[in-house]
Amino acid sequence: MFGRIVAVFFACAGLFTLAGPVAAQEKSAVRPGFVLKPGSARILLFRPRILVGAQSTGAMFEPNADWTEQARENLGKALAAAQTTLGNTVVVAPEAIGKAAARLAAYQALFATVADAVVEYQFFAGNRLPTKKRAGQFDWTLGPGVADLAKDTGCDYALFIGTEDQYGSTGRKIFQFVAAVARVPIVSGSHKGQAGLVDLRTGDLVWLNADMRMGGDVRDPAGASKRMMQLLEDFPGRSLDAAANAESRVATR
Repeated sequence: MFGRIVAVFFACAGLFTLAGPVAAQEKSAVRPGFVLKPGSARILLFRPRILVGAQSTGAMFEPNADWTEQARENLGKALAAAQTTLGNTVVVAPEAIGKAAARLAAYQALFATVADAVVEYQFFAGNRLPTKKRAGQFDWTLGPGVADLAKDTGCDYALFIGTEDQYGSTGRKIFQFVAAVARVPIVSGSHKGQAGLVDLRTGDLVWLNADMRMGGDVRDPAGASKRMMQLLEDFPGRSLDAAANAESRVATR
């Protein structure tokens, strides 16, 4: 097993040594001109999209049903506590079934794709697209069809939340150790999270908080609370006092 890992390492080491240090990146952005006053809106909250599993030696994602269920329970409780601090009325979307569930899953996947694109092509300054280089520019959308998810709810905005956690397997950790000996940067594990507010009238993404290196072990209640606090940091319309109180509750757990 170890010999196979070493062989894979030396076969790939040349590729990894080409990678330079990770550039500093932004983590959140607001659409220019967007302001959400406390008590002025209704926000439709969808059940978070949660993926948890192991990261194989070759960095492949291997889903883990037990970890995912733990994360859903822990993050659900953390979100229920946090949603009262968001400054506006939060309406929890009913569990979708049939075609409605498929449509929601498609938009959640679209949100994740758009959020990843924002991180890659706008938050990382070195990769920024020519159309995203103007100071304060933040122009991304899910399209007007997203409004179909909120029919008859009376909501103004939709809140999408997604997390993906890959915990390094034993093989991956050994690979990381071998790489460290050769001074090649290899990461064991991946933890990313995305939270975004979408204008239901236009489909425009008006606020996004996305980080490829989130903290908090979502399999643990305290870790899940920390993750949710990070996801909702700087949420529009949220008072500083509410945010501080939420952070204080996490710290005392």
